Amino acid sequence: MLRRLLLAVALFGLAGCAADRAPAPVSMAAPPAAGADDGYVGGYVGGAIALECAPFARALSGVNLKGAAADWWQEASGRYTRSTTPAVGSVLAFRRTSRLPGGHAAVVTRLLSERKILVTQANWVHHRVTEDMPVIDVSAANDWSEVRVWWPPSGQMGSGHYPTWGFISPDQPISRDRLADALPNAIRTASNN
Repeated sequence: MLRRLLLAVALFGLAGCAADRAPAPVSMAAPPAAGADDGYVGGYVGGAIALECAPFARALSGVNLKGAAADWWQEASGRYTRSTTPAVGSVLAFRRTSRLPGGHAAVVTRLLSERKILVTQANWVHHRVTEDMPVIDVSAANDWSEVRVWWPPSGQMGSGHYPTWGFISPDQPISRDRLADALPNAIRTASNN
């Protein structure tokens, strides 16, 4: 029964987003200390916030693309650097699937290893912003074309595999500290769009 409930919550959370409420006050999760174990997991930022992932990723990263997150890869062609290598501040663009009909966009906040990063994202968990959530590369070619994503309600890596396009870098590099400082404003900006 609990598994079915978690599955229902997961599918509902990935079904789509709406931006019809003002953001809750922001409370930042503490960043990992220098040399911290790569098992670090951040947390929720603020309370329930009705945001779509794409406007939030645009506001946080500065990658000024519009439309569904699944279309950002093609839209970025000739405008932004696209890569299969993660960089802090870049946007990981997810492809469309039956579970992610509009794709998904998450901003890279930390590189932990060649195959593990942390991301900050909106609406992976329905109406929540999650900061510093682990994402691991599970692609056969080690090219970030397929990933697993941390699922906060269960406190572990999700079992699903998600196809991705790769990483879209903003025009100017962004530091982890600058991303943390920009987070409250990104939530406000995205919730107003």
